[in-house]
Amino acid sequence: MKTTPEHDQRIAKMTFSSVYPHYVTKVEKKDRTREELHQVIEWLTGFDDNKLQDLINRKVTFETFFQEATLNPNAHLITGTICGYRIEEIENPLTQQVRYLDKLVDELAKGRKMEKILRSA
Repeated sequence: MKTTPEHDQRIAKMTFSSVYPHYVTKVEKKDRTREELHQVIEWLTGFDDNKLQDLINRKVTFETFFQEATLNPNAHLITGTICGYRIEEIENPLTQQVRYLDKLVDELAKGRKMEKILRSA
């Protein structure tokens, strides 16, 4: 699916620290925990709690966030729609990675079982 260059640029320049509190609020409102959120983020990116806090403190953009990440080899198994976009059809790699994260947070908030969220081949 085509996203506009402006859309991709806006996502790239958005800071992770500005979105992270929204992720926390979203999952906690649905009786999930910050620890579960961190588990999901670590599965996707390889970031442990200390690295995640470092990235938040440094106010890195999503571009830097995913440049420093080691994406899970099973990330391509994250499919479906988020924000009106079919994830597997997004052409811009960074935009797709951000949508992977959005989708995982969404599934966590919706009460999906952790073993389903943390996909395995």
